Amino acid sequence: MKEPDDQDTDRRESDRSRSSRRQSLKSSQSAPRASIKEDDRILEDTTNETFSEEEESYVEEDDSYVEHLERSSSSIQDDYVESTGKSQYMETPHSAEEEAEKEVKKKISQSFFYDYKELVSMPFVTPDSNIPLDLLTLVHSFGYDCRRRANLQLLDSNTVAYIAGNQLILLNLKTKEQFYLRSSSGRGIGVIGVHPDKTYFTVAEKGVSPKIIIYEYPSLKPYRILRDGTDLAYAYVDFNCDGTLLASIGGNPDHTLTIWNWKEEQPILRTKAFSQEVFKVTFNPDNDEQLTTSGSGHIKFWEMALTFTGLKLQGSLGRFGKTATTDIEGYMELPDGKVLSGSEWGNMLVWEAGLIKVELCRAGNISCHQGPINQIMLDEGEVITVGSDGCIRDANGAIWKLDLSFSNITQDPECLFHFHSGAIEALVVSPITYLMATTGLDCSIRIYDFASKTPLSHVKFKQGGTALAWVPRLISYTGAQIIVGFEDGVVRILELYDPKGLTIFAGRKKFLDADLHLKYVFKPHTAHITALAYERDGEILATGSKDKTVFFFDVEKDYKPIGFITTPGPVCQLVWSTASHPESTLLIICKNGYILEAPFPTMKEEEEGDHNVVSYEIKDMHIKCFHFSSVKSKILRLIEIEKRKKQKELKEKEKEERRKQLAATMGEDGEKEFHEEEEEEEEEEEPLPEIFIPSTPCHILCGFYSGPGKFWVSLDGYDAGFLYHCEFPTYDKNSDITEKKDEPFDFRFLEDTEDNPIHTITFSINQDMMFCGMQDGAIRVYILNENDLSLKNMENYWHFNIHDSTYGCIKGISTSFDDRFLVTAGADSNIFVFSIFPEFELRKGIKAKVPSARFGIETEPIPEDIEDPKAYSIEDARKKREHDKLMKEVEEIKAGKREQLRALRNEFQKLLQMNEELPEHMQFKRTDFDLDSKIRAEINRKTVHKIQQVEKELAWEKEKHQLGLMKLQNRFRDSLQSDAIVVHAIQSDHKIASYRLMKPSKYFRAKQASQSERRPSKMERFDKEGVGKQESQKDKGGTVGMPEEIIEKGKEFRPKTLSQIMVENQIEKTRKLILKAERAQFKIQQRKKEWEELYKSKPADDYEDPKDVQAIKEAQMYMGDFNLKTAPDYKIPEHMRINAAKKEEELGHLDSMTHTKKMNMNKCIVSLRDLKVAVIEEIQCLVQELKNIQSTLHISKHIPIPQIPQIHPEEVPEKRFHYDEQTLQTFKLQNTERKSEKTPQMEQAVSIGQSGGFLRLSSGKDGDLTTRDSVSRSSKASSFGLDNTKLIEFEKADPSDVELEIMRRDEIKNIYMQQYLTNRIKELTITFDAELHLLRHQKLKLDTQMKLSDLHHVTLFQEILLLKNFEKQENILQERVNSLDKEEQDMQWKINETLKEMEEKKNEINKLQEQEKALYAGFQTALGENNKFANFLMKVLKKRIKRVKKKEVEGDADEDEDSDESSEEESSLESDEDESGSEAEVFDDSICPTNCDVGLFELALQLREKRLDIEEALVEEKKIIDNLKKEYDTLSKKVKIIATNLNAAEEDLEAYQREKQQRLNELLVVIPLKLHQIEYVVFGEIPSDLSGTLVFSNRSLGQLQDRIVQLHEENSKQQKINKEFRERRKQLIREKREMAKTIQKMEETVRQLMISKFGRVIDLEALQTLSVNTTLEELKIRKLRKELLNAKEIKMWEEKIAQVRWELMMKTKEHTKKLHQMNDLCIEKKKLDSRLNTLQNQQGNAFQGPRKADTVAREKVTQLIHFQAERILALKEEIALLRKKGGLILPPIQTPQENR
Repeated sequence: MKEPDDQDTDRRESDRSRSSRRQSLKSSQSAPRASIKEDDRILEDTTNETFSEEEESYVEEDDSYVEHLERSSSSIQDDYVESTGKSQYMETPHSAEEEAEKEVKKKISQSFFYDYKELVSMPFVTPDSNIPLDLLTLVHSFGYDCRRRANLQLLDSNTVAYIAGNQLILLNLKTKEQFYLRSSSGRGIGVIGVHPDKTYFTVAEKGVSPKIIIYEYPSLKPYRILRDGTDLAYAYVDFNCDGTLLASIGGNPDHTLTIWNWKEEQPILRTKAFSQEVFKVTFNPDNDEQLTTSGSGHIKFWEMALTFTGLKLQGSLGRFGKTATTDIEGYMELPDGKVLSGSEWGNMLVWEAGLIKVELCRAGNISCHQGPINQIMLDEGEVITVGSDGCIRDANGAIWKLDLSFSNITQDPECLFHFHSGAIEALVVSPITYLMATTGLDCSIRIYDFASKTPLSHVKFKQGGTALAWVPRLISYTGAQIIVGFEDGVVRILELYDPKGLTIFAGRKKFLDADLHLKYVFKPHTAHITALAYERDGEILATGSKDKTVFFFDVEKDYKPIGFITTPGPVCQLVWSTASHPESTLLIICKNGYILEAPFPTMKEEEEGDHNVVSYEIKDMHIKCFHFSSVKSKILRLIEIEKRKKQKELKEKEKEERRKQLAATMGEDGEKEFHEEEEEEEEEEEPLPEIFIPSTPCHILCGFYSGPGKFWVSLDGYDAGFLYHCEFPTYDKNSDITEKKDEPFDFRFLEDTEDNPIHTITFSINQDMMFCGMQDGAIRVYILNENDLSLKNMENYWHFNIHDSTYGCIKGISTSFDDRFLVTAGADSNIFVFSIFPEFELRKGIKAKVPSARFGIETEPIPEDIEDPKAYSIEDARKKREHDKLMKEVEEIKAGKREQLRALRNEFQKLLQMNEELPEHMQFKRTDFDLDSKIRAEINRKTVHKIQQVEKELAWEKEKHQLGLMKLQNRFRDSLQSDAIVVHAIQSDHKIASYRLMKPSKYFRAKQASQSERRPSKMERFDKEGVGKQESQKDKGGTVGMPEEIIEKGKEFRPKTLSQIMVENQIEKTRKLILKAERAQFKIQQRKKEWEELYKSKPADDYEDPKDVQAIKEAQMYMGDFNLKTAPDYKIPEHMRINAAKKEEELGHLDSMTHTKKMNMNKCIVSLRDLKVAVIEEIQCLVQELKNIQSTLHISKHIPIPQIPQIHPEEVPEKRFHYDEQTLQTFKLQNTERKSEKTPQMEQAVSIGQSGGFLRLSSGKDGDLTTRDSVSRSSKASSFGLDNTKLIEFEKADPSDVELEIMRRDEIKNIYMQQYLTNRIKELTITFDAELHLLRHQKLKLDTQMKLSDLHHVTLFQEILLLKNFEKQENILQERVNSLDKEEQDMQWKINETLKEMEEKKNEINKLQEQEKALYAGFQTALGENNKFANFLMKVLKKRIKRVKKKEVEGDADEDEDSDESSEEESSLESDEDESGSEAEVFDDSICPTNCDVGLFELALQLREKRLDIEEALVEEKKIIDNLKKEYDTLSKKVKIIATNLNAAEEDLEAYQREKQQRLNELLVVIPLKLHQIEYVVFGEIPSDLSGTLVFSNRSLGQLQDRIVQLHEENSKQQKINKEFRERRKQLIREKREMAKTIQKMEETVRQLMISKFGRVIDLEALQTLSVNTTLEELKIRKLRKELLNAKEIKMWEEKIAQVRWELMMKTKEHTKKLHQMNDLCIEKKKLDSRLNTLQNQQGNAFQGPRKADTVAREKVTQLIHFQAERILALKEEIALLRKKGGLILPPIQTPQENR
């Protein structure tokens, strides 16, 4: 094995970049995967340690196992965190040692491969045996295990891979070559899977700790090996969508789900999927983090979740709810997250969020499949299901190639290979050539040529085959016969022959390489036939079966039965003794442990009494019996004894040597020490194994003769591991074989076969090799001595596993007739062919020879096969014959007794008749014959009860038949709109039938809106109306303000003042001047625009009209070419493209037209039928009248009465459903007669006699079709006849002359009426027949049209199916073209908008440049001439200064952009200033120089600001133009790319349309032609092959012929027009030259006039557009308006001042008045004070000292005085403030009393 290469850094970087692109949870999950890829060695060590520690616990208990897996998952995540140090949730520091260890770890190189030879399993050979490893070499495999899940994988278009036993077969479907890859474990392969890119495939094996090996394809080198994913076997593997991850699921017992990073051989996640068997695991195609598993009784949905402990798998088990729990084999993840799964009963289940949302089935609650659904796929939006019922998937052992297009041109399924389905039960090889026959329970028998690796033939029967033998050459010398035993007990002998030598008949199918002819068939058994054997001389055939019988047949007498013997158990093998034995005996091996030996059966001559023998059983045969008794425990006991004996001898030798050594070294002390050690070492021996005999005998698997009376057998169960040599005891007639216990006398030990016994054995020709087929599918070859059947030397053997180790038990093994090949067949459906090496060296081209067909084999009658599994066997048939004979005798006795009873009844009837003839008083009454009245009553009661019981029993049947009738009516009658009515002519055999019309189909509907009539889409309406809407909105937006202005103006109407009049006059004057200038400018611009448009419309010199170019192109492409639809380069015009909807519309129109015509014809036929009914009614009346008339005439004068026409049942089909009891009884009788009589003639007679069952009209109700009207007519018509009869009654006397005359006249009248009525009947008949003939002629024409319409209908329907098949892809292509076209239009619109915007910006730049020029020109004019400060002022004007741009706060991003732009502009201005400022002097522009006009200086500063504004605007506009140019370039590139894609899409669509047209052309269209319409003649005759002809209508052909003449006329006309145009061109060139000269003269005249008038050439446009200075005029108007406003404001303030002064005066007056009042109060106060003082002085003498009341009053007065003083001061201050303007008036001061 190669060592892994160094770390691949590129891979790691790509993984990291991929993981960095993940988002949210996905990013957090992909990062651990990348880290696990980097540290795969660390993870491997960790997981191995973890699993080894917990191995026992998780095998024993599921719960602990799940916990262990969770811990292992978390440990992986912890390792990931430690190794990377980066996670979404945590960070873990690293140590230096870990970092160093991490660097040492290496990744597996992408170029690393394992050595296949070191991995592959090899055969085991006994050491030192000289047996070559390549003793057997695999040559070919004829098997395919169709019942294994996912056992067919497509590697490329020509190679498939499937598992066959212990190897993987890669099959080339073209060359049919096989390549084999053996498993590494040797125990088989569990499952295979293929990478999405088909570059790798996985082989998941079986065995202890199996591996998953990933091979590279097509090199087939082992690329990666995944280990420790499960215990014993893998059940399923699946790659994710991009192939980076691999999911595996283990089988029993662990069911482990593992997610692998397979390129680094590391597991990412691991958990237990479920406790029961899991069938499948898959990734979600749209999300790698979601998986689904399904299996036995469950479905589970998984998701990779990032938890706080790391990345884990979280599973949600699907809950079935009310739906029955089912095993889920197949499922599919839908794009919206739902899961669609199958079920065991064939329906589909839709899962969402772990619950069943809906169960899907077919219409009428019918299951989708009859059985489980195994696979579900999604193909272009359609769900395809594969079921085990054979729908799509073949469970019968074949590989099919299917075309899933599902259309009328879909190719038929092609069977690529045929194989057996299920276990192969038997295999046999031809004794003379390399032919092999196999059979199995799949009911097939297959013939192979294993030398040339070719399957030759196969045949199927109703029952499965269970035994097989090749008829020996003693019987069939050519070796062409094989005998097959089946599970129903039938034996068939088939003859193999080569059909190529037969006589070829016309219409015979293609011959195969071989064919099988049934020669004999018989049924000797009633159960599985298990063994077939021919006696050594070919005289006797013995067959054994599970029914415990062995049947013998005489071969020479065409396999005449000899008899059978019964066995004590089911027979499993029959072996006749070889020629070396003295007597011919049959070894019968029974499965339950009995082995019998039967002698050669005696064949008796046919005697007359043989037919009296009741049974074929042979009871006097001397059969020896050996009842096997288990001896394995005895053998093991003997082996153990022998083993212990050898061990004891070895110990004795060692002790003796030890004693001698001790004696030599230590003398007597050594002897003592030795005896002491011997005493210590003595131990008790373990008991020997007990004798054990199993209670249930082990099954015998196979055996063979070793000599006379001796044989070898192999057993399973406890007795496995040995071959037992047995011998029959002597025959004892009286012994009971069930109580016998016989033991073998010898045995051979078989290594490693304790649990793997031998199932089948065969020998080479010389018997020097014994080939054994093992239970585990292995082949073991023992090398023997030549012709040594005693098996003395069985030490050396060769062993190799080839079939499946689980269920691939080898059922058959055989060598070829020359020992060159060995063939094995197993229960795993596989057949392997080996070459035996080195005995023979194979030649190339070896091929088996199939026996030639016998003369007359094709005409030889084939015996009647026994297909009924319940058919009688030979023995049962004989017993049945004897039983029938006995029953016949009994029936004869019963018939005699019945005859006696019949005679007694007849005698009793005679006695009753005699009793009736007696007088009434002598007769016996009926009750007198009753022995007991109760008996009769009981009989009547039982009869009624039985009738009721029968009615109850038949109630279900009655309901069933009623439902059946209802279903039949719904299916066949209700769908009919009108049934077929056949109207017959009266006098001829002509008839006319109406159309049997069904109800209108789904296509019969109103005409749909075609594509041309459909409504425009929303986008189209937007494209058409968008621009108009935008413009209308702009117009509306521009006119919104006008009504508001009018309203504002009309709010108040008052007379205008003088100032307003002055302002309006100034505005009107300015407006007129501006309007005049604008008109002149508009006129100039309009003239310029007209010139530009004129110049634009001027075509270039090389200009060509697009219409002419297109016409020339079409002429070059199609001129002289009438493209057929079958042409490969035919381009379908747009208007001729057809789709399914149009075709359905056409089909509906055809259906409606045909339905209408058929309805009209049916109405005519129904009217004709009604006419016939009316005619018949009238004829009935006329015949009745005719009969009445003839009753009065003499018979000699009678005219034959015309026959009355009858209504046929076909003419009234609605009467079929009218029935009564009699009709039902007749129908029942008719059915009974049909069952009893098999001849068709009798059936026809019964049907005619019974008038056709339901077609016969009821006699009681509808015996005739005469109505009440017809009856009344007949009654009226018969009145004449009644009168005549009355006259006859009264005629008794001889008539008189008058009466005779009257009678004569009446006779003449009656004769005339008779003739008239007869003629009238004939006239009615002829008229009706004429109407029928005319309508029949019309219907024949209509039939022709309807046949043509039916043919056209078939063609249209085929076209619809084909178009529907193409419709899906066509819609996709059309949508792509439409989207690209719309995208191109959008881009073109953007480009046009960009160009338009660029043009506008260029115009704005021109305007700004013109403003700048006008600014300089105006300043130059203001400077005047000879201004000494002109240079200074011009420098001031042109000086570049740095200006700070005004920024608007719109966000940080905008501010940064503006600052960057301003900095760039400032730097550019700075550089410009530096460049321009290179002058020597530096001037100061902030100070006006002396003697300089200040006004000019200020004007220069103002104009400089304007110039800077203009320059900044120019810079901005140029930047915008640059951005627009870049955008234009980008859009142009995109348009080119889109145009390329659009052309490619249109070409794809055109190619698809062409393909669709070609497929439509392949449909066959029937066109009826007459001979005169065929003009394709070869040598005067119409050829037999008309495939190369073209069907053309006369109209189209005439149009083409007329078109030739038209083209000639058009050609001459165009030549004439061309000549005229040439002359016209020359004249226009001359006129152009003259006009140029005239323009030059006029320009010179204008220039001279300008010089003469203005003195120089001036710009007239600038002169015309020169107007007043609008800015100055606007400033004047604003100044005038401002003065008026100021005057108004001054006036308003003056009025306010006057008002305030008046208010001040009023306040002053008020305050003065208050002062006077205060003065008066002060005077009064003084007076009161003086009076108070006097009073106090007078009264104070009485009271000494002050009083409290006086003190309080004094304080109050004092406070009042202070308050009044404060108030006075406040009033004074207020007065002072009011005298000043704007004084603040304070509120008056309140007294404390007022406050209170």
